[in-house]
Amino acid sequence: MSTSALTHLVRVLAAPGDRYDEILTPSALDFVGHLAAAFGTRRQELLKERRRQAIRLASGSPLEFPMVTSAVRADPTWRVAPPAPGLTDRRVEITGPPDRRMTVNALNSGARIWLADFEDATAPTWDNLIGGQINLLDAIERRIDFTTPEGKEYRLGEQPATIVVRPRGWHLDEEHLEYEGRPVPAALVDFGLYFFHCAQRQIDAGRGPYFYLPKLENRYEARLWNDIFIMAQHLLGIPRGTIRATVLIETITAAFEMEEILHELREHSSGLNAGRWDYLFSLIKTFGHRTDFLLPDRAQVTMTAPFMRAYTELVVRTCHKRGAHAIGGMAAQVPSKDGAAHEAALAKVRLDKEREAEDGFDGSWVAHPGLVPVCREVFDGVLGERPHQIDRTRDDVEVTAADLLSVHRISGPPTPEGLRTNIAVALRYFAAWLRGQGAVALYGLMEDAATAEIARVQIWQWLRHRVLDRERVLRVLDDELAALGAEYPWADLDAVRAVFERTALAQELPLFFTPDAYSRHLVRNIEATNPGTAQP
Repeated sequence: MSTSALTHLVRVLAAPGDRYDEILTPSALDFVGHLAAAFGTRRQELLKERRRQAIRLASGSPLEFPMVTSAVRADPTWRVAPPAPGLTDRRVEITGPPDRRMTVNALNSGARIWLADFEDATAPTWDNLIGGQINLLDAIERRIDFTTPEGKEYRLGEQPATIVVRPRGWHLDEEHLEYEGRPVPAALVDFGLYFFHCAQRQIDAGRGPYFYLPKLENRYEARLWNDIFIMAQHLLGIPRGTIRATVLIETITAAFEMEEILHELREHSSGLNAGRWDYLFSLIKTFGHRTDFLLPDRAQVTMTAPFMRAYTELVVRTCHKRGAHAIGGMAAQVPSKDGAAHEAALAKVRLDKEREAEDGFDGSWVAHPGLVPVCREVFDGVLGERPHQIDRTRDDVEVTAADLLSVHRISGPPTPEGLRTNIAVALRYFAAWLRGQGAVALYGLMEDAATAEIARVQIWQWLRHRVLDRERVLRVLDDELAALGAEYPWADLDAVRAVFERTALAQELPLFFTPDAYSRHLVRNIEATNPGTAQP
C-alpha cells in the first residue's frame, strides 16, 4: 500500500515517543483503518452474541456440540494447511512480553517458537505496545542487540526461535487510536501493525507472519479472523494462505467447537493450544452461578482432573485428526537459586511435560528460558528425530459433553490458604500491571493476566455461593494490602484495592478485569492528530 491510498483515517491520540514514527506511519495506520472499516461492526456483533450466549447458558440452556455443524465433524476428508516454514517442529515454545530484554532472551533460549505476547503478558500501556512492535521489527532486521546501563550485553544468536505474535482479544479496544470517532479494536491494532511491517520481512527471512489467537468463543470468531487474514494478505499482495494461526482453546464454549474452529481457519491454521487458568476462568464466568460448578482452590484443579483430562485429550484427537499441531500448556515455574527448590520445580515441570508428550501433544510452553532444556528433553524422548507426532490420531479418545462439564467430581470448599493465595496473587499482579508490567514473578511462578483472572473470579464464586463470609474476605484483603505496601512501596494501594473490589467483590461479575482497569489507569490520551503526524 502506498501513502497515497489514505482513505480510512486512523488518528493517534497519544504522545510521541522515540522511534514511534517507524511504526505509526501513514501507510500502516491506513492499513489498520481498512481493517477497522471492514470488520469493526462485525466484531461488535460477535461481542453481542457472546452476551446473548452467556444469558442463554445462565438461564439453563445446555452446552452441547452444535448439531448444525455435525457434518463438518463427520467429514473425514478435510485437513488444515501443511506446516509452514519454521512451524514444523514446535516441541518447545517460550512465551513472554515483547520487551527488548525478553525478545533477545526468548529468541536465544533454544526454544523452537517464541510467543511474543501482546495480550496476557503485556500491560497495554502505549509505550509497551509500540515499543513491542519496534522490538519485533528490530529482531527481524537483526538490530536488536543492546547493552544495559550495568554493562550486560544482549546479542541475537544465529538460530533464533520462530516468532509467533499473540494480539489482544476481541473484548479489548485500543483507546490511543481512533477510527471514525471510536477506538480501534485492539486485536486489529496488534495484528495490523505487525503484519504491515513484518509480514514480507518474515517471508524474506524464510519464515512467515504467524499468530496465536486468544479467547475465541466459537467458530464465528474464527471465521472473522480468517476473513481478516484474507483481506490483509490481499491488501499487501501476499499470497493467500501465507498466514498461519494457532488458536488457544481457553474458553469452555470453544472446547465444544474445536473442529469447527479448525475448519474455519483451515487454510491458515497451524493448530490448537490447551491452557489451564483461562479455561477455568471461562468455566466460572459461564457457569459460576451453578453450585455444581463450584471449584475448590485452583491449586487442586490440576490437568489430571477428569474434566480437564477430557479437554486436553480432545484437543490432541481433534488436531491430529485434521493434520494440525496440538500444543500443551505453560510451565510457569521460575528457576530458583535454592538448589532443593530448583530441583523440585524442575521435577514438577518434567512430570507435566511427560504427561503431555505421552498423551500425544506435539510441543508445549514454558515461561522461562531455564525451563527450555527440561521440556526439550522430555519431547526429544518421545519424538526422537520426528518433528511432531501428528500421525498419532488418538482414535481411542471419545469425549462427551458431560465429560467436559463433569466439574462436580472435584468440587469442594475453599481453604484459608487458597483464599489468601488468591487475594495475595491478584493484588500483587494488579499492582505490577497498573505500573506497566504484565509478566510478574510471584511465589516462584511467572504469572500473567490469566492468573489474576482465575484468582479474582474464584473469590467472586465463593462469595456468590456463600461458602465464604464477606467480612472474612475483607479482613484478608486488608492484611494483604498492608503486606503489599511493605513489599512494594511504589504500589498505588488505593488503585489496587479499587480494581480488586470492582472485579472480585461486585454483585455482578465483570467479564474481564482488563477493559475497565485499562480505561481508568493506563490510557493517556492527548488531542488527536492526523495519521503519521503524532510521532515527529
